[in-house]
Amino acid sequence: MRPMNQILCPIDLSDVSRHAIEHAVLLAGWWRSSIAALHVWNPIVIPSTDFTLVGMPTPADLRAENIADLRRQVAACFPPPGINPDDVFIQCGQPAKQIVATAAALHADLVVMGTHGTSGFERLVLGSVTEKVVRQATCPVLTVPPRAEATSALPFKRIVCGVDFSEASLAALEFAYSIAQEGEADLTIVHALEWPHEPLEARPFAVPEYTHAIERDATSRLEGLIADPQWGRRAATRLMRGKPYREILRVAAEERADLLVLGVHGRNALDVMLFGSTTNQVVRQATCPVLTVRP
Repeated sequence: MRPMNQILCPIDLSDVSRHAIEHAVLLAGWWRSSIAALHVWNPIVIPSTDFTLVGMPTPADLRAENIADLRRQVAACFPPPGINPDDVFIQCGQPAKQIVATAAALHADLVVMGTHGTSGFERLVLGSVTEKVVRQATCPVLTVPPRAEATSALPFKRIVCGVDFSEASLAALEFAYSIAQEGEADLTIVHALEWPHEPLEARPFAVPEYTHAIERDATSRLEGLIADPQWGRRAATRLMRGKPYREILRVAAEERADLLVLGVHGRNALDVMLFGSTTNQVVRQATCPVLTVRP
């Protein structure tokens, strides 16, 4: 696993972000990482009729005393021994853009942030801040659900990792193994087979033999993942049938997972268009933290 030297924790001073801090502090303790906090000051933004944004703040809108007060509020969110004041950053602008830019500027190895579960118009037109960060950040992102919705516990003892055998999902699996070893947690590796919606009987080949062959191949590849000595002996596999995000969430619920780990593919136009198919659906609906990893 890549070194985890710097963790960025965006904070909006809500209970949601305070809940995320608990996870950031735990992970920083495991990896002996430094934590930087970021608060993005952004007043209410009203979309105009052409979907441009009005009322965006400028740095001049924040005076020195405002910045100092915000720094104090952010620092107060951290448990003792607290955070170095020099590691608290105050920015103005669009939150997702500033979070991604700050993570890049600090060469952050991980972003840890809460999810608010926004819906309706904001998600349809603007998207949630968390989903934009997950899609655009070049480093791994740990998203933490609101405390009121959380079903997980710290430290992580039950981890579920979804794999499709791509480079991204194998990078996520490596990350999941590392966390499992650090916390002596149990790891379940999930692969979901999603069959076509059209009737299989209409296909010009032997359907039963074909499906059995696909299942045997997937089972063999899963077993190969846990046969590697570097992954330890605390891993198990599950082969599911159905929509990947639904099956991953189903296994997470059945296993009472404390953490879900998924790989994120490239950021080309097709990926952005289809992004909600698995990763975003899991991030939106999971009741435990979700770690998304890029190769």
